[in-house]
Parts: sequence; C-alpha cells; structure tokens
Amino acid sequence: MLQSISIQNFALINQLEIDFSDGFSVITGETGSGKSILLGALSLVLGQRSEGNVLKDKEKKCVIECSFSIEKYNLQEFFESRELDYDKETLVRREILPSGKTRAFVNDTPVNLKTLKELGLRLVDIHSQNQNLVLGSFEYQVGIVDTYAKNTSVLAKYQLNFKKYQELKKELKLQEEQAAKEKADLDYFQFQLEQLVEANLIEGEQKEMEEELETLNHAEEIKSGLYQSYGLLSEGDSSVISQLKEARSSMAKIQDVFGEADAYFERLDSALIELQDLSQEIDRSNESVEFDNARIDFLNQRLDAIYSLQQKHRVDSVDELIKIREELEGKVGKIESSDERIDDLKKQLSEQQSKLKKSAENLTGSRTKAIPKIEKTITAQLVLLGIPNANFKIQISNNEDFQQLGADKLSFLFSANKNGSLEEVQRVASGGELSRLMLSIKYLISSSTALPSIVFDEIDTGVSGEIADKMGAMMNQMAENIQVISITHLPQIAGKGKYHYKVYKADDEHETYSNIVLLDKQHRLEELAKMLSGSDLTKAALENAKVLLDS
Repeated sequence: MLQSISIQNFALINQLEIDFSDGFSVITGETGSGKSILLGALSLVLGQRSEGNVLKDKEKKCVIECSFSIEKYNLQEFFESRELDYDKETLVRREILPSGKTRAFVNDTPVNLKTLKELGLRLVDIHSQNQNLVLGSFEYQVGIVDTYAKNTSVLAKYQLNFKKYQELKKELKLQEEQAAKEKADLDYFQFQLEQLVEANLIEGEQKEMEEELETLNHAEEIKSGLYQSYGLLSEGDSSVISQLKEARSSMAKIQDVFGEADAYFERLDSALIELQDLSQEIDRSNESVEFDNARIDFLNQRLDAIYSLQQKHRVDSVDELIKIREELEGKVGKIESSDERIDDLKKQLSEQQSKLKKSAENLTGSRTKAIPKIEKTITAQLVLLGIPNANFKIQISNNEDFQQLGADKLSFLFSANKNGSLEEVQRVASGGELSRLMLSIKYLISSSTALPSIVFDEIDTGVSGEIADKMGAMMNQMAENIQVISITHLPQIAGKGKYHYKVYKADDEHETYSNIVLLDKQHRLEELAKMLSGSDLTKAALENAKVLLDS
C-alpha cells in the first residue's frame, strides 16, 4: 500500500508531502492543475524513465520519495535475491540531478532502473487510458486468465520445463550443424591421420637417423682416418706405442740410481695403458664402419618422409608430428561418435517434450476451467455498467508449438449489441467500452489475488451519470481488498471515495506552483458542488453534493 509521497523540485511542485490511507481515495482538480504531474512523479519512483528536464529549479536536484507498506506482498524473496534490505515499511527514492542523471534507492540502497521497475510493478498498478490499448495483447489477456486461475505455480513449472526444452533444442541443433560440418572434413582428417599412422613415428628417431646417415655418407673417409690413426699408434717399430715401451724400459734401468725415475716410470706406464686401450677402440670402430648403400637408401627415404610430413604440417620435429597425430585421432573419434551424442540428445529432447506437454496440458486445463467464471463475471459487470447486451467470451485453442506462456492461443472476444457477432475486443470496443471492460477486469482479479495498489487515471473518460455512479461503486468494492486511488473528473465517482484529495494550482508573488490537499467534509462538499455546477456554488449544487456524499 502506498502510504505517502514526498516531492521536491519537480515540474510545478516546489515541495509537497501527502499521506494516503487504505480503502478508496479520489483525487480531483481542474484540468492543468497538476494531477498528471503528481502521477508522473509516482511513475518515476516506480521505474519509468525521466523524459526531458523536469526540474523546477534547474540548479537543484529533484527528489521523489514514496513509503510503502509491503507486508502482504510476499516480497522477501525479491529483496533477498537482489541483496536489498527487506522492511515492512519500505522507502523508495528517485533523484534527478541538474546534469540530467538519475539515481534510485530502495531503503537507502542504490538500485538500477531495471530493479526499480521490477519492484514498481509489484507495488502499484497505474491504469491510464493508454493501458486500454494493451487489452488486445495476448500476453495481457493470458496474464488476466492466469491471475484469476491462480496459475503462478503451474505456469512456473511449465516455464521451467519449457526452458529445459529450449536448451535441448538449441544444443541438438548446434550438435547437428557441427556434425555436418565435421563430417564434411572427416575424409581429409582421416587421410592426414593415415599418413601419420603409416609413418610409424618414434620419439627421438630423427636425430639418431640423421647421425647414422652422416656416418654412412663419409664411411671411406672415416675408415681411412681410423686406419691411419691405428697404424701410427700400434703398427711397426716406430709406432707411438713401441717407442713408448722403449722409453718405459729406459726409465726402468735408472730407477736405482735416479730418485725421480719411479714417478716417471709410473706416468709412462699409465700413458702406455691408455694408448693401448685407445688403439683397440679405434681398431674396433674401423671394423664397425661399413659402407652400406641399402642402409643409406633406407635412411634417406625414411628421413625424406619425415621431412615431407614436417613441411606439410609446418613443424620441426617428430615429437610435434606425434602430437598432431594424437589430435587427429581425437577429432576423428569425436566425429565418428557424434551420431551417438545426437541420438542421446534426441532421446533427452523427446523425454523433455513429454514433460512439457503434460505441464502445458495442466496449464490449459486450469485456464479452461477458469474461463467460464471469468466470462460470466465480466459480462455481468458490463451489463451493470450500462452495456445491457454485452457479450464477453474468451476463445482458447491449441497452438502449433510450445511458447513461453504455454501451448494455447487465447483471445478476448466482445460484442456490445444484441445478437452481434463476437470480434476481438481491440477491433470492436469503443473508448468508453474499453474503459468499462478494463474496470470489470480489474474488479475481477482484485477479488481473487493480492494485487498491488491500483491507481486509475481518468478511467471514467467517456461515461457519466448512472454509469459513473456504478463505476464508483465498483471501485469502492475493490477497495475492500486493495488500496484504490482514482483520479477523476466525475462527481459521482468522487463522492464514493473514503478520502478526497484536491490538486490545485496557485500563484505567489514569484511563481505558479501545484499542490495537493486532503479535503475535510465541508471542503469536500464544496468541491463536489463545483464539479456538479461549475465555479458558482448554488444551493441546488450543494444539496446534490450532499446527496452524493450521503449515498
């Protein structure tokens, strides 16, 4: 419930504070007095975008603050999910800075415009003439039926299944498109993989084969060098080893007469052993080196195959080729198993479709059950509101596909004439008929669910007299369940209000400003009399006003 509104520096308002109560309140005032300004300020607090420069004093900021009692609205989860402090008495504030930027706060916590609007929809339902136009939209119509049928949990379950169904459809389509693309590349991947598999690559083999080939290509030169080295070391009396043996013998002869000879002998003996060992290794190497054309041909072919693969795949080593082979094995395996993944997704989609179909049928059943009661109630209210031949029907049928709000096609049909053909309401209803139809719908759902406060902005346009009186009575009945505020020009409706506020425009020596005041009984009587007869307060007008209040 809206408890109060405070406005500073907005349009023609310098500063304004007004309290509201539960039940039925009316707001009246002459055209141009500022009723739309008051409504505009409330709309800003509820998340509407600021349009143009609305500051009265361009050097100061505008502040609009509303207090709401939200204990009955079950909004704890909304506040918790958005990390807002929940309070039964909630303050919502909107500030417009001289720069044009705006800020919004809920219980002094900054919020973005999206959050403010989401909260605003849960606090106040502002019904203006423009809202009559949405009566023809499918979303609005199905929302009315679901609200009356109390389908919140049924619709939530359907939408959860619908979301999963859409996700599976999207994933299946993606997998099928990807599989089709990959299968087009499968032959190419398999050809590349076969080449790498046939190559039978082994880590480190390239370096070993390159070294072996280098040796084989220089076999004669290597054998010649080894043979010559061996001969110099070991063959003939003048070889290094023969001469080293003689040097060792000479040193042995003087060991007894020369003290340092022992050390020289040992060093010569060590050198001899090392050179003999080296000579044998050189001889063995010489024997192992053979010129083998077949082996050279094999190594050249093997290395050429490796070099060709490296060039093709733009890498420099066998290890990198092995890595590419493993990646190709993975790609080919994934493509070959994609059919299994697609079959699995199709199975999941079929199972989810069955669940979705069942929840859609539950939703349709609940709507179908509620529709006759809705039709009966709204038709009766339209007759009461001066459309004696009113006929209102809700047409429901199965849709071709599942949608966000179910699998139903739904249309509001209306006729104001006796035996008239039913047509979609937005095509045949006049402005006055739309106003009465919207009021009947609000009346219907206000008795079946905890709606937020409702503000009617001149919903009575196009009606008068007895019909206006009945519209006022309906609003009064609605106010037994929710807070109702009606901005009106009609005394028949204004007289029904529990509280009567007047918006007026006044001048001081500096400026023109708008204000609002709660009327006491005498001032209210005078306001109603003026609404009946004009600015002249005649005795008859006062008597008529008294009758309106007493009734």
